[in-house]
Amino acid sequence: MRIATMLAANIDGFIQFVEENYDNKHKSYVENPDKLYQIRLLTEEFKFQLNASELRRINRYSWNEPYTILLVDDIKKGLDVIEEYVRRNYDDLFLLTGRLHTLRSLCSSF
Repeated sequence: MRIATMLAANIDGFIQFVEENYDNKHKSYVENPDKLYQIRLLTEEFKFQLNASELRRINRYSWNEPYTILLVDDIKKGLDVIEEYVRRNYDDLFLLTGRLHTLRSLCSSF
């Protein structure tokens, strides 16, 4: 239950990190903001924000294992695609590797 809420909080942090870096293009370390925009689109496509809020909601008072595992599997699918994109564009998106590693390790707990 606590790992699920930690995962939800880290997903929110990841989304916020990507959005802040994209919105502040002139202050970001990413030279090509289009690549950050692609990450932003992928998080929207795989509904990371919805899955994070749903994880937080269903595990607020009691542990709901089947639905939690279903949501974590959806998150893992999105992480696979995002990690592949970051791996291909590592020179521009190296800042995301730490957060992706954290999300991957939290997902592997399920």
